[in-house]
Amino acid sequence: MDFKDQIKNLGERVDKLKNQIATEEATKNAFIMPFIQTLGYDVFNPLEIVPEYITDIGTKKGEKIDYAIFKDEKPTILIECKHWAQNLNLHDGQLLRYFHVSKAKFGILTNGITYRFYSDLVEQNKMDEKPFLEFNINEIKENQIDELKKFHKSYFDAESIVNTASELKYMNELKHILHTEFNQPTSEFVKLFAKQVYPSVITAKVLELFTNLTKKAISHYINDLITERLKTALSKENESLKEEEKQEETENNAPKIITTEEEIEGYLIIKSILRQHINSNRITYRDNQSYFAILLDDNNRKTICRLYLNTSKKYLVTLDEQKKEIKNEINSLDDIFEYTNNLVEIINNLDK
Repeated sequence: MDFKDQIKNLGERVDKLKNQIATEEATKNAFIMPFIQTLGYDVFNPLEIVPEYITDIGTKKGEKIDYAIFKDEKPTILIECKHWAQNLNLHDGQLLRYFHVSKAKFGILTNGITYRFYSDLVEQNKMDEKPFLEFNINEIKENQIDELKKFHKSYFDAESIVNTASELKYMNELKHILHTEFNQPTSEFVKLFAKQVYPSVITAKVLELFTNLTKKAISHYINDLITERLKTALSKENESLKEEEKQEETENNAPKIITTEEEIEGYLIIKSILRQHINSNRITYRDNQSYFAILLDDNNRKTICRLYLNTSKKYLVTLDEQKKEIKNEINSLDDIFEYTNNLVEIINNLDK
C-alpha cells in the first residue's frame, strides 16, 4: 500500500471512530500515533519518538510536549496533541512556547483530525504565527499529501522542506484571501476592478452596484472555467476512446499468425539434422502468415529453408542465389530427411 492510500485509510478510520474517543489520551492512541507510524517512524523506539518530551520554559521546569521526533539524536519535530473535538486556535500559543526553547525545526499542532505544521520562516528560532501547511485528515487533497510525504522518515530533509515551506505558506494565505474575496468581496477589491470599467467617481451607490456585479462576474467566470475544463477533458477522453477503437480495429483486422505443432516438429527435425555441422543455438525460426522460415543466427538474410505446411500440398522451399524459391513437395515431415545434403550445403554457404 503506498503512502497516499495509507493516509486516505487513516482519514476514513478517524472519521469512523471519532465519536467513540472521549479523552485526549485516547485521541493520541487512536489517531496521532497511527499518523506518526504512517510517516515511517517507530513509535515504540525511544531513539526516534520521545513521548512527554521535557522542554523547560524559563522558570517553569519539567514542561512536557506530547511527542518529539528525533533525528541524529536531536529533536527535529515537536507534536502537541489535543482532543479531537477541541479548537486548535486556543492552543497554538502553547506550541509556540515549546518551540522557542527547543532546537526543533518544525512543530505540529493537531487534534488528530486537523494538522497544522509550523516552522521559523519569518524570524529564526521563533515559531511563525501561521502554519505553512494545514489539512484535515478526512478531506486531505492530493497536493497536501505530496507536501506531507516530505515529512516521511524515508524522504525527510529539513533544509529542502524549509526551502519550499515559505512559498507554500504564502500561497496558502493568498488562496485564503481569494476565497474570502470571491465570497464576500471587500470594497478595496471591488474598487480595483470597478475603476477599470467605470468612467466616473466610485460613489457608495456605485460601489454597492459593483459589489454585486463583481460577485456575479466571479461566479460566471468560475463556471465558464469549469465548463471549459470539462469540455477539454471530455474532448481528450473522446480522442482517447477513438484511438483505442482504432487500435482495436487494427488489431482485429491484422492477420493472425498461429504457429502449429507440425511447424515446430519440422523445425526440430531440421535442427537435429544440422546440429552435427553447426551449434544448434544458431538455428532459429520466424513464423509468417504464409510460410514458416528457418534461419541462421535469427537473420532474414540467412534463410536456411521455408516450410509451407498449412496448405493442401506441403513444401520444403530453399532459395537460389537470386533469392527465388525452389519448391520441393513433401508428403510428410519425414521426407525432410531426404534433403539433408541440400540443407548441409546451404548452412555451409551461409556460414562462410
